Amino acid sequence: MKHIFIFNPAAGQGRALTTIQDALLRHGQCELYETRCPRDATAYIQKRIAAEPNERLCFVACGGDGTINEVASGVAGHENACFTVYPCGSGNDFVKAFGGRDRFMDIDALIAAEPAPIDILRVDDHWCINVFSFGFDTSVLKTMNAVKRKPLMGGKRAYYVGILHALMKSMKTGCTVTVDGEPFFAGDILLCTFANAQYVGGSFKCAPRAKMDDGLIEVCLVKPISRLSFVKLIGTYTEGTHLEDPRMKDIVRYTRARKLTVTSAKGLLPVSLDGEVIERKSFTVEIVPGCVNFALPKAKE
Repeated sequence: MKHIFIFNPAAGQGRALTTIQDALLRHGQCELYETRCPRDATAYIQKRIAAEPNERLCFVACGGDGTINEVASGVAGHENACFTVYPCGSGNDFVKAFGGRDRFMDIDALIAAEPAPIDILRVDDHWCINVFSFGFDTSVLKTMNAVKRKPLMGGKRAYYVGILHALMKSMKTGCTVTVDGEPFFAGDILLCTFANAQYVGGSFKCAPRAKMDDGLIEVCLVKPISRLSFVKLIGTYTEGTHLEDPRMKDIVRYTRARKLTVTSAKGLLPVSLDGEVIERKSFTVEIVPGCVNFALPKAKE
């Protein structure tokens, strides 16, 4: 099997590139491709698969969740291709579902891993391998993207600027959600996630029951609460105990589904799709079972 390391220079660190280059010297069937712009990884992978239809190809996403999304999007639907992850970016939500980034840092183990099919979400004309979300957390992310390069507010401060802005402006988002063709919710929400994996936003275990090979989307909708209640209850959402916590009984609506739609009550709805913010009036989200081959390295003993 050929392994092609897809390296995102914007997300990766210098020492990560050195480690990858060292691995290329040890393994003959390995190559390196550095991405040049957003969506470049997906386009390159699709062209590569088309050019080598009889080869078994494994693409290693070297970066964060955005790079993983681009690589998974390129591999989706191709039986002769798979992907795995060398998590050297800033956002590593996807790998947390498998125990965290340490499991993926041994490149020899990555190369030895055998692929198996997992599910992926189709969001209109996009793919989503991790979590589709909207409401409070997407507002945080949107603000972070807007200020991250500005003096005083940028860098590490951008996250706190995003939280403060969301607490002031985004405690309610009006929408209508349908689940497998049936009405599920209409009104204001604090936040909502349609999840294939378990984690979102860097540390929040939004879908603790999620499995990536069960053909189901985990739906977790949180109704609006006061800012004081938000501070008191955010720990349960971080830990992934919100589905059992009695304090969340009347706040959280949870179900599983195969196909969902969400429509904004007013104007465009910003959503986060594996960490990328996109805006439309409505979205259709469906699970595509076993559509992506994923090579999971063995856990360290």
